[in-house]
Amino acid sequence: MVAFTLELQHALQAIGPTLLLNSDIIRARLGASALDSIQEFRLSGWLAQQEDAHRIVLYQTDASLTPWTVRCLRQADCILIVGLGDQEPTLGQLEQMLENTAVRALKQLVLLHREEGAGPTRTVEWLNMRSWCSGTCTCAVRFACSRSPAKLHELYEKVFSRRADRHSDFSRLARVLTGNTIALVLGGGGARGCSHIGVLKALEEAGVPVDLVGGTSIGSFIGLQRRRSASRRQRPGVGQGSMTSVLEPVLDLTYPVTSMFTGSAFNRSIHRVFQDKQIEDLWLPYFNVTTDITASAMRVHKDGSLWRYVRASMTLSGYLPPLCDPKDGHLLMDGGYINNLPADIARSMGAKTVIAIDVGSQDETDLSTYGDSLSGWWLLWKRLNPWADKVKVPDMAEIQSRLAYVSCVRQLEVVKSSSYCEYLRPPIDCFKTMDFGKFDQIYDVGYQYGKAVFGGWSRGNVIEKMLTDRRSADLNESRRADVLAFPSSGFTDLAEIVSRIEPPTSYVSDGCADGEESDCLTEYEEDAGPDCSRDEGGSPEGASPSTASEMEEEKSILRHRHCLPQEPPGSTTDA
Repeated sequence: MVAFTLELQHALQAIGPTLLLNSDIIRARLGASALDSIQEFRLSGWLAQQEDAHRIVLYQTDASLTPWTVRCLRQADCILIVGLGDQEPTLGQLEQMLENTAVRALKQLVLLHREEGAGPTRTVEWLNMRSWCSGTCTCAVRFACSRSPAKLHELYEKVFSRRADRHSDFSRLARVLTGNTIALVLGGGGARGCSHIGVLKALEEAGVPVDLVGGTSIGSFIGLQRRRSASRRQRPGVGQGSMTSVLEPVLDLTYPVTSMFTGSAFNRSIHRVFQDKQIEDLWLPYFNVTTDITASAMRVHKDGSLWRYVRASMTLSGYLPPLCDPKDGHLLMDGGYINNLPADIARSMGAKTVIAIDVGSQDETDLSTYGDSLSGWWLLWKRLNPWADKVKVPDMAEIQSRLAYVSCVRQLEVVKSSSYCEYLRPPIDCFKTMDFGKFDQIYDVGYQYGKAVFGGWSRGNVIEKMLTDRRSADLNESRRADVLAFPSSGFTDLAEIVSRIEPPTSYVSDGCADGEESDCLTEYEEDAGPDCSRDEGGSPEGASPSTASEMEEEKSILRHRHCLPQEPPGSTTDA
């Protein structure tokens, strides 16, 4: 736990001023009795001041249900439940307490996995045992360390001297927790989606981090292969199978009642890529979109069988049969029919910036006019005859893609004009929906386009602006204004001085009985001010004898009151 909090603090400091607090730090700064119930008011005031002074305050609970643990849960806006992903997903004592209490803070599950170990598994079991977790977003952090706490603190003294890696899992977790998530959304468009791979390669070369991935149709597939596909020039795994080969689709042909193909060959090609992996077990949060033709609604999939929902999101009408949802049996089709570029979904999931890449169909006004009917044999003759005039007519796949664009055009315009979206569209309009044989050309177009766009981002500091936390910028601006308004004043942690709890001291009143005067001013002397200076005889200047004797009596009474035993400073009474 010590290593986790230190690593997270290091990542959070890249976002804004971060303070780590645990019970040992509180006692060291405020005194050994700072966590006693009688000091509740002072501790609350000091913590409130720290939360005002820092962008993030990271509270580390004790291992058991102590007063400090209760205080942490009460102060927190978000509670992180940290577990080791390779162990059994049993509920701990503190988790059982959380389940039975009405703590309104957001709760997120963070699973730690060893960097050299296998990928995340059994995340569903962890989530099923923690139904009180807010949402189903699980952050899996690749992290492993077996050093002692003393060695860890010594190590992180060196680590804190350099900036955190923006691509690390802890930096991603820090951005998610502070509302600075950067999402990547890939649209559908058939073979034009191969340009996604080139754009993603340029995106990684530019050093743009990605915290959330989503997509529709071909975009939902390529987004999952982001790192593998962008690291080297290669076709998407499913494209090496049924999309480009001839024999396998021919064997999959069926009597076209629902579709031309049975879908089994396409299913096998996708299953070879993803196996039986669940969406919850991915390193990055992921979603895709399908069209539910049973309920006539859009479906957003954030959990469940990965290969099935990717296949459903790529189900082009007429070519493949709808996929039956294993959860409720609803029939799912290509998500491009309802939301071909779901940047708005990523925004609703908490993304501050959405990089949206559109490869859908565009308007074409140069199509041929062929009359009231159209013969496929006539079109075939026109294409085979080198002397015949060419006729430009969309094929079945293009018509499907165009229909998807028409149904999403209003939503697409809203996304393009939104302030949170960085809209990108490579120049791939000359390629058709089923041009998978032109992979190399489409890839090159996407890569060159991405290099030009992201190079401009780097020169214009667009990437740095994406990573800049708005609340931290506002905090720095307010502090700058304070310095300009009061240039000679320095910051003093007044709350810590006031809240510090000193050990109780004994008060002796014998000096008052012996006639010794107190070094402190009495209440009377404080009220009298500088005009009540004494002469050498001890009488106020210009006072009459009767007035002087009355004042002497009053002063003796006040001295007696001042020397009475007093309560220790900072003590409070229980209400």
